[in-house]
Amino acid sequence: MTEPTPNAPDSKPAATASGAQPDHKVSNFLRQIIEKDLEQGTYASRRWAGSPGDAAHHAAGQPDPAKIRTRFPPEPNGYLHVGHAKSICINFGLAKEYGGVCHLRFDDTNPEKEDTEYVNSIIDAVKWLGFDWAQMGQAQGAAASEDCSAAPYQASDYFDFMYRAAEALIEAGHAYVDEQSAEDMRANRGDFGKPGVDSPFRSRTVAENLARFREMRDGKLADGAAVLRAKIDMASPNINLRDPAIYRIRRATHHHTGDTWCIYPMYTFAHPIEDALEQITHSICTLEFEDQRPFYDWLMERLCECGLLAAPSPKQYEFARLNLTYVITSKRKLAQLVNEGKVSGWDDPRMPTIVGLRRRGYTPESLRLFADRIGVTKSDSWIDYSTLEGCLREDLENKAHRGMAVLDPVKLVLTNWAEAFGSDGYTEACTQPALPHSAIAEGQTPPADRTFLIGKEVWIEREDFEEVPPKGYKRLFPGNVVRLKGGYVIECIGCARDAAGNVTEVHAKVIPGTKSGTPGADSVKAKAAITWVAVADGVQAEVRLYDRLFAEAHPDAGGKDFLQSLNPDSLKVVTAYVEPSLAQAQPDQKFQFERFGYFVADRLDHVAGAKPVFNRVTGLKDSWGK
Repeated sequence: MTEPTPNAPDSKPAATASGAQPDHKVSNFLRQIIEKDLEQGTYASRRWAGSPGDAAHHAAGQPDPAKIRTRFPPEPNGYLHVGHAKSICINFGLAKEYGGVCHLRFDDTNPEKEDTEYVNSIIDAVKWLGFDWAQMGQAQGAAASEDCSAAPYQASDYFDFMYRAAEALIEAGHAYVDEQSAEDMRANRGDFGKPGVDSPFRSRTVAENLARFREMRDGKLADGAAVLRAKIDMASPNINLRDPAIYRIRRATHHHTGDTWCIYPMYTFAHPIEDALEQITHSICTLEFEDQRPFYDWLMERLCECGLLAAPSPKQYEFARLNLTYVITSKRKLAQLVNEGKVSGWDDPRMPTIVGLRRRGYTPESLRLFADRIGVTKSDSWIDYSTLEGCLREDLENKAHRGMAVLDPVKLVLTNWAEAFGSDGYTEACTQPALPHSAIAEGQTPPADRTFLIGKEVWIEREDFEEVPPKGYKRLFPGNVVRLKGGYVIECIGCARDAAGNVTEVHAKVIPGTKSGTPGADSVKAKAAITWVAVADGVQAEVRLYDRLFAEAHPDAGGKDFLQSLNPDSLKVVTAYVEPSLAQAQPDQKFQFERFGYFVADRLDHVAGAKPVFNRVTGLKDSWGK
């Protein structure tokens, strides 16, 4: 199910930027509901026949080995986003926590908008986040699994039962075929201050309704000529109970069932049935579905009365959707960004889609930590984007190998190199740890050290030299000494400039005997250490400096044009130099570029040893903090 675009920000405070663990258990009211149901044995009598089915099917099965059953039921009509990631983590996480099973189900009841491309991307996203939908005792689920019962479920597999259920409602006097125009139906529905008006077709006999519904099924009526409506109460204060439509005529080829059907169930009708056939206990969705819950319960009661389903029925529970600052999750607006070329595609690293977050360098662990940290409540609030970034930093801090990169390079020439070491061509190996000592757990074997060369010429950051230093500046300026991190202490003596006055080279002298890790390392005190990459073994790389896509915290608040809030600096591409260990990175491998933040080898464009391409994931600290 998709989540709507957030409204304008309310007055509730945003969650604070965080890398710190909360000092209390994060709120999740769903746990209380589940624990109460388990304590009272609400679903203890359920049986499970090994696959979805009706009351008779499950009656022939065994007591359900799963204590609870939840589900994640996306419609395969687009790419999942960070809000869906939260829902995935909630549903699969609760099932795991309470000895249950979470179903992956494709809510594919709308053939015009659905595609196998989206089916495959959703399967990939769920598995990437670290979850699986296999039943107890089954092999791990996959679309092409040898154990086909471990494949995700599809609502379209239940079309036969849904049709049976519709006819059962007609036979019990709970549904009728309405042939009013869409405009008349809308007008006769009433509003919050005015009750609805009965359709002139509401009084049809059961036989008339059955015959007409079968004509709908058999393609004898045109698209839009009739709908099947539940017969509930046109005067209900809940407009969703004013005889909602449950089947419509739609001649469209379905990606799974082809042209078998020309009538399709409405979502509000299909969804409770899907839950019931799958023996879901806790149907968890976002708050915009709260006013649909009475129809959910009404339908379950009627189908149990008909004997098609058995009690206890699933129950629906709603939680507040994810409202994340600097992000939009409207599928329509995200599609607009793609279609108008504002981003490179659905997997652009600036997009809040799961494929985009993955390409940006976010980890499954960071997203699961984020979902857990923000909790589950029924009250809307805004979560600051820095909270998500904080979870990522926390995850990468102890596992992203370090490396040096120069993003804005200028050449540093050590003018006395031959004098100190015998020749201008002399190079020497330097080493640095791949991870700091603090990141190595007790008993864990540290990764091998990084090895790189130092020679007469190295690349340094342009900002690390100032001919006339500002107050407090501790890096290179004439007469000052600094350490090349992992290498030697050097003394700056000046620079060379081009005709326009731009610095083309920085000049310094190496101080022999001061190499890091040697007895003389501390013989000369340097107030600063700078990162560098040797010309001898440095590798040129494309580095994509991604930032937030929007410059405003609430880019579409109040109905404003969200495109006006695009951050013009959300992407800057530079040609950098990186140390050899980085150039050999595998696609999707994460690193901390020392002093700059966390980067990832692009999972599509990076070619190890041949075409290094890195994306900035996030800085070492929140640069957007007030």
